Amino acid sequence: MCGLLGILSADSNAGDLVSAVGSAMHCQRHRGPDETGTWHDDDVAFGFNRLSIIDIGHSHQPLRWGPASNPQRYALTFNGEIYNYLELREELAREHGAVFQTEGDSEAIVAAFHYWGPEAVRRLRGMFAFAIWDTESQELFLARDPFGIKPLFLATGRAGTAFASEKKSLLELGELLGLDTDLDARAIEHYTVLQYVPEPETLHADIRRLESGTYAWVRPGKEPEATRYFSPAFPVRPFAAGDEQSRYREIAAALEDSVAKHMRADVTVGSFLSGGIDSTAIAALAMRHNPNLITFTSCFEREGYSEADVAAETAAAIGAKHVVKVVSPEEFAASIPEIIWYLDDPVADPALVPLYFVAKEARKHVKVVLSGEGADELFGGYTIYREPLSLKPFGYLPRGLRRAAGRLSDRIPDGTRGKSLLHRGSLTLEERYYGNARSFNDAQLRSVLRDFRPEWTQQDVTAPIYAESAGWDPVARMQHLDLFTWLRGDILVKADKMTMANSLELRVPFLDTEVFKVAAQVPLEQKITKTTTKYALRQALEGIVPPHVLHRAKLGFPVPLRHWLRGAELQDWARQTIVESGADHIFDKAAVTRMLDEHRDGASDHSRRLWTVLCFMIWHGIFVEHRIVPQIAEPTYPVSL
Repeated sequence: MCGLLGILSADSNAGDLVSAVGSAMHCQRHRGPDETGTWHDDDVAFGFNRLSIIDIGHSHQPLRWGPASNPQRYALTFNGEIYNYLELREELAREHGAVFQTEGDSEAIVAAFHYWGPEAVRRLRGMFAFAIWDTESQELFLARDPFGIKPLFLATGRAGTAFASEKKSLLELGELLGLDTDLDARAIEHYTVLQYVPEPETLHADIRRLESGTYAWVRPGKEPEATRYFSPAFPVRPFAAGDEQSRYREIAAALEDSVAKHMRADVTVGSFLSGGIDSTAIAALAMRHNPNLITFTSCFEREGYSEADVAAETAAAIGAKHVVKVVSPEEFAASIPEIIWYLDDPVADPALVPLYFVAKEARKHVKVVLSGEGADELFGGYTIYREPLSLKPFGYLPRGLRRAAGRLSDRIPDGTRGKSLLHRGSLTLEERYYGNARSFNDAQLRSVLRDFRPEWTQQDVTAPIYAESAGWDPVARMQHLDLFTWLRGDILVKADKMTMANSLELRVPFLDTEVFKVAAQVPLEQKITKTTTKYALRQALEGIVPPHVLHRAKLGFPVPLRHWLRGAELQDWARQTIVESGADHIFDKAAVTRMLDEHRDGASDHSRRLWTVLCFMIWHGIFVEHRIVPQIAEPTYPVSL
């Protein structure tokens, strides 16, 4: 896992750009503190920061490879890991006579591209964002993994097209590229509603992201031409009578194979552990390959029940050594500017703060960790996925009666039992479900956002995705939507950014294409029941996950934000952030202050809405006003890990 940066010159003067690339790489040094390098020819300038995980003494990047007729034909810069690289190397050598000079996964990518063309990306099991420059065809090939685990930002300006693992590097090159640094008003509105910036947008209008599951060709002087190669579908295969156990074994086998391949590394691999079923399954399977596995969790200073207690109990049950990081309110507040700098664009999910601290703690012990992200989206783990069951009776009503129920709900006082059920039952799935987060409704948004445009809605994001799933069962449609929104916009962004901030590689075995194949076939009744979620996965993990975890409800990663914003922990900090912010032209600071007052007095719970605005204000102070300058330490870590 590393950081890459490059420019395809518009006029064959890459030699004049390489020094700027080298300088701009420094702001993503945390992604690869082990070594750094640049390479250029007349057309491209590549830069790379390496976190050495596989074939540590070799596989240096930017990497050159080619067939016997032209052994220097290609140049590669690659962020991520290819977990089936050994199998690919063997096949390429056997079938095509490919010759390799290293023992790593990077050469497997280039050789696969040479012999299989763009279709090679479908053969890669792993997380990746990479660039391949073909010196013969004079074409740049960019690709990103199916689920969007690894990021890739793009910008095209007068000097050419640039790409990077982190947006801040492109901002460093902004003047050279001739980029417009204006903010994207539509992206700001999307962020405020969803608490993240949805792909392919960023908050800067001239910088975009190559979407998950997409590759792109770039030719000198032209805009990138993108093609989607992975379109997740849910081809449900009903369970035949008496076939249940074989299907559960199929799920368990796919996950076990994925974990085994995700354990491939020449450094120590640990695992995050919350005590929930997903992370416990990954850790328990990892123990089969490393009986000395270390697990990590974080929690907050609070009285009574602690999620850390559950994680410690689980670690003891599977026999893992366990490390806990306790985060204080003071640490929480002090870390926010640094964390938002690492994020590039704000993600208003408070769970990323404890993730940042547990990653920092884990990096003292290991260089790679496994985690359970993706299980909920693949196997139906969110409680909201049970909503179609509760709203099913509304589906039998004529459309007019459903709309009447909605109008009736508008007249019922807030807080009255049944109001929300009537309202949501009156809506179609497309109207009511936008993913796992919605911070502001339209009325609230109008009150705080100065440039509110009612024609810009979250349906800008969701409508094209829903169009692809017409005719599927409602839970599959929700899962599909979350793969393109919540998972890649929030979950995977915070996972990548918070671990790489600490030069720690995070691997997510659930988000493997082979695991997805079996998960996508699970029928509705094997995902959601009246009493549980992820039913088939829970059955598949019998004998792998300890019984006390197997049927426990989803824990989440609760942050005492509501309490802290109401009390001494964060109340003054929040008020000062609002007062000092220079984002007056974007957010009505008086309206935001009223929200804070109402929250303090207990009149309403505005914690998530406040957090969304506060994160933006700090981001604006860093990247627009340049008033806030986070203290970013040069990464230094033990080489023995």
